[in-house]
Parts: sequence; structure tokens; C-alpha cells
Amino acid sequence: MGGLFGVVSKESCVQDLFFGTDYHSHLGTKRGGMATICRGTFQRFIHSIENAQFRSKFENDVEKLEGVMGIGCISDTEDQPLIITSHMGTFSIVTVGRINNLEALVREMFKQNRTHFSDMSEGQINPSEVVSALVSQGQNYAEGIRMAQERIDGSCTLLLMTENEIFGARDLKGRTPLIVGKKPGGFCLTMETCALPNLMYEAYHELGPGEIVRVTAEGIEQQMPPLDEMQICAFLWVYYGYPASSYEGINVEIMRNRSGEILADRDSVSVDLVCGIPDSGVAHALGYSNRSGIPYGRPFVKYTPTWPRSFMPQNQSVRDMVARMKLIPVTAMIHDQRLLFCEDSIVRGTQLRETVRRLFDNGAREVHMRPACPPLVYGCRFLNFSRSRSEMDLAARQAIKTLEGDMDKNPDRYTDSGSPAYQVLVDEIRKKLGLTSLMYQRLEDMITAIGLPAEKLCTYCWNGKG
Repeated sequence: MGGLFGVVSKESCVQDLFFGTDYHSHLGTKRGGMATICRGTFQRFIHSIENAQFRSKFENDVEKLEGVMGIGCISDTEDQPLIITSHMGTFSIVTVGRINNLEALVREMFKQNRTHFSDMSEGQINPSEVVSALVSQGQNYAEGIRMAQERIDGSCTLLLMTENEIFGARDLKGRTPLIVGKKPGGFCLTMETCALPNLMYEAYHELGPGEIVRVTAEGIEQQMPPLDEMQICAFLWVYYGYPASSYEGINVEIMRNRSGEILADRDSVSVDLVCGIPDSGVAHALGYSNRSGIPYGRPFVKYTPTWPRSFMPQNQSVRDMVARMKLIPVTAMIHDQRLLFCEDSIVRGTQLRETVRRLFDNGAREVHMRPACPPLVYGCRFLNFSRSRSEMDLAARQAIKTLEGDMDKNPDRYTDSGSPAYQVLVDEIRKKLGLTSLMYQRLEDMITAIGLPAEKLCTYCWNGKG
């Protein structure tokens, strides 16, 4: 998915930029980058974070950076920030989102003979370069940003830094958040409000869908007003968001506690222990435990000293190995126990199937799973939240293939939690994972736990509506 952070200050911004960007490390696994501007000169550092944490890669760079303005990015894909020269001047840019019509936009610009693009390491055009080229077609930065967003099929939230200011723009449907923080002498722009308190910022303004602001050390100026329609990604609360963060005034940890409570209200299973798959399932499990009165325990613990939450390699086989090595079973809490696990979601189910097998190998009597969202039937079209290369890799679609003989056949009929087809689908997934029982959170209950009207949430990956 990715995350971004920017600072405008009357004094050096470097420390705030470094730690603020680092607080987005849970949102991406491939590239990290920071850029500042000092006396009219842009400085930039970009590193791979596939095999080490952001902080360890950039600690030495912090000593070399200077300036009172800066932007940073954690990315799952391309190198960022970019530094671009245009008819409006030189600017640096970071983006988060997804461009479904990337190739069509590139072909169109090639026909106009107006631009060229460099390659990513995988031989693909850097999407942020395409955004930059689109922005550069405007008469000014705000106009160019809006033009770019309107031509993108998908989503695009961005920060754009010039010699004089930072422009912040939330994507047109508000699928990702963007918040302005304030403290004496400066402002920041962040996707995660968890970056604010330890850097002494207070949440000052949450941008609406499509809103564009210009930020200087003196204040913020609205360049484009917010649009009426919002469809923020519901998965931010379920999984991607950090527990201390809030979006649209709703805290992630509190939502996950409510989610677990609702799961418990609908459940009647008899178990000995409620557990959370570390880390994102823990808050859901605590809510379940508190509501049900069943003790909470940790039969799996994560080895955090060398396997932080943010580290997850892109290579699937290495990722599977890391997932196994991270979690250490506590046999004394597993043997002869009936265990109920809360998990944020079931994506492919590969790692979960291995986890369930390990639990039974360590003597568990029963293993019950309670995902905090419905079965994922559609691949994300807007934020790349899933690492699956194809929606046909999803556990639900694989189960549909088993049931129908064709993964593309009638997926819609399996999204209604009250239908017989849905119950058959869930049981098929249960058998493939080796679980004693499986009960997903209902879509309407997940929306209730978030607390926003359904029409303000993107739920495409569950029901194809977004």
C-alpha cells in the first residue's frame, strides 16, 4: 500500500521527517525515501527496506540532510520521492495509490511527444513519474494535481514539495487518509496520526476527499475544496492501520475491540482460550475475550527483536519462511486446549494453514478461527492492500473454483452471508485450512464496528462494490 509524511517548519525539519516517515513503516515493505530542500537545492536519499528496517537504512543519511521542508515515503513498489523539473519549476513528489490505466495514460502522453519515462527495477514505468507528468500539464500545481487525479483510474494521494511550500492532496474518493498536524513553528502532513503525539504535533485538519491544501510554516491554505463522495478503505481499520491511529475520528484499536465484541455476540462455541494471531488479530481477540468472558492467552508469541511487524519480504517462499520463524508456539498453552483465534482476515490462507497444522502438532484439541472481516472475494482495485498477484489466489476464490469448477463463475452469489452458497463456501475454506470451525465477521457487523455509514466506506474486496 505505502505511506507518506511531510514537514514544513521554521527550523530544521530533518528529525521530524525521519521519525514521521518511520512511523509509516508498517504500510510498505520495499522502498523508503526522504527528500528535503535547503537553500534552493533538493536533497534526496532512497533505500531498499526489504531486508532491514527503515531506521537502520537512513540513520546516517539524517546527518547529511538539511532544510526546513521535507517529504518522505514508505513504498511497496517504486523509488520515491522523485525530483522533477517542469514549466512550473522543480518539485519533489511522493504518491500512494494505484493506477489501473497506467499503460493507457503512458500511450496517450507518448502520442503527444511531450515526455519520457525511466524504468523501475522490475522494468515497469514508475507510477509516480506518470503522476508527475500529468501534474506538469497543469497551469499551476493545484490545477495539475486535480487534473492528474481526475485522469487516474484507481486512487492517488500525494505530497508535492516546491521551493516554497508543500501541497497535500487526498485522493478523489478519500480512500486513504491525509491529516495535517500542527505544533508551534510548523506543520506536518501524515497518513497515520500515530506519527503525531511523540513528535509533539496535534491533529489540526483532516483533508476531505479530493481536497488539496498548500502548507507553509505560516499556515495552510485550501487550494481545492473537498468533494461530497467518500469511500475510505475499510481495511485500514481491520488490518492496515496502526492501533494508535484514527481516521475520520475513529480510532483503529477501538474499532478492533468493537469488532471482537460483535464476533463474540454472534458466537456460541465453547472454548478454553481466546487468542489473537499476532499482531493485527490481538485487538479483535481482546474485544472477543472481554465480551465473552473467556480468558485471553498467547499460545503463539512473536519474536520481535529481529522480526518486526514491518519486515515482510516480497518473495513468497521467503515470506512464508519468515512468517513461520516469527511465531513461536507456547506448547504449555496449546496442549489439550480448545483454542479460538481472531485474525484480521484470511487472504490466501497459505500461512494460516501452516499455523493451524502447527497448533495441532503441538497438541491442540480444537482450533477455531474468527476473521474480523468477510471472505475476500475480489482483489483490491484501489490500494494494492493484498500481496496476491491475482484475485484468483484468494482463499475464497480457490474455494469457489473447487465448488464450481471455475474461479470466475458466479462469485457474487457467495458474498451474501445469509445465503446457502455462502455457508458452503465458508465450510469449504474451513476444510482446506484444517479448522475445527470457521466463522467470518459479517459485512454489516464490520461496518457497525467502524461506525461510518456504509456508503462512505469502500468494501470492494468483499462485495465488489467500491
